[in-house]
Amino acid sequence: MAFRLPTAHLRRVATSATATGAVRPVASSLFQSNRAARSSRWLATPAYPVTQDSVGSKGPTAMVFLNMGGPSTVDEVGDFLSRLFADGDLIPLGRLQGYMGPFIAARRTPKIKEQYAAIGGGSPIRKWSEHQCEEMCKILDEVSPETAPHKPYVAFRYANPLTEEMYTKLLADGFGNGKGGRAVAFTQYPQYSCSTTGSSLNELWKWRQRLEGKTGPADDGSDGSISWSVIDRWPTHPGLVEAFAKNIEEKLAEYPEERRKNVVLLFSAHSLPMSVVNRGDPYPAEVAATVHAVMERLKFSNMWRLCWQSQVGPQPWLGPQTSTSVEEYISKGQKDLILIPIAFTSDHIETLYELDKEVIGESGHPETIKRVESLNGNPIFINALVDIAKTHLESGIACSSQMGLRCPGCKSERCLESKKFFAGQQPLPILS
Repeated sequence: MAFRLPTAHLRRVATSATATGAVRPVASSLFQSNRAARSSRWLATPAYPVTQDSVGSKGPTAMVFLNMGGPSTVDEVGDFLSRLFADGDLIPLGRLQGYMGPFIAARRTPKIKEQYAAIGGGSPIRKWSEHQCEEMCKILDEVSPETAPHKPYVAFRYANPLTEEMYTKLLADGFGNGKGGRAVAFTQYPQYSCSTTGSSLNELWKWRQRLEGKTGPADDGSDGSISWSVIDRWPTHPGLVEAFAKNIEEKLAEYPEERRKNVVLLFSAHSLPMSVVNRGDPYPAEVAATVHAVMERLKFSNMWRLCWQSQVGPQPWLGPQTSTSVEEYISKGQKDLILIPIAFTSDHIETLYELDKEVIGESGHPETIKRVESLNGNPIFINALVDIAKTHLESGIACSSQMGLRCPGCKSERCLESKKFFAGQQPLPILS
């Protein structure tokens, strides 16, 4: 079953986007509700089919969730890793990308297959992404009837359903191909990085050019192609912050009261190569902004640190590493630790294997080192997605103004052209 707040309650929630794409605080009743219950893991109910069959109306609206993805079965691991290591936006290997990428993927495949087998035979990220998007669309149909019906789609960067598959389905459902229609690319990375959201948008732009042509869309929509807008970041949205804070409070309550205030909170996010960080990627700052907003909501009740996980390869990555941080704190006598996956919106191998089985399972102290629940089907989080989407649909903006600013060290022409395309329907300056 789906957890949903009453429609009348949702309609009382109002936010508005600023010129920079930021969101002003919403009515606290939505995101501070204590009605949230821990969600069980269930398969998403398929959404009813929606077809774009009219030109000029505000609906239907395609809501496209963008994410890295993960192999749903062990047999998909090899292809997943091949695509991942071929992406220079995520793992920059320079001129050796075409040689080193396949080599590293082939070397790592047997080990990674074992890890996916250990968490049930595949990643649950597709299940959760489809569930989150479908539940969001159902509520959007009620609270934003002027843009309804809302059609859920998922586009993964490295696993099925790939961006190409999603775009082909959009066209088959009647969007584009002379009929126009509106689509929103909604990143499921709350904090923007050129290696994650940027890479997904580059891929979306590539398939748009291949499947709908390199011209257009015309300003008046006369070419009949899909009109795209982007929700490119939301690191401090009140609903996201509240969902994390509630999960932390629930986990803190598992410690004896006399030890609770001394528990150290370790926020863990996927790391980045330092070559990407030094290029000027905004991700570290936006992750830090999320952490600070969560701690502010918790009234700074506990000590905390931000650390980074999932380093791959010999090149320098952003640190300190999560696993090393846990080991060092244990060596200092600090054994009450809570891990918070602050940059992930659902469970996948980084939470279920890397944090649960490696970091916690091999710590020697699984009874005192804990991890908060992932957001998954959390009703506070689902309603945050609704609020972000509704605000965006009402705003009329194509993307945040931040998206128009390239990293200081960016030399990618593909990045430049992608930004120009997605920002092209509003007067945002794109610095070349």
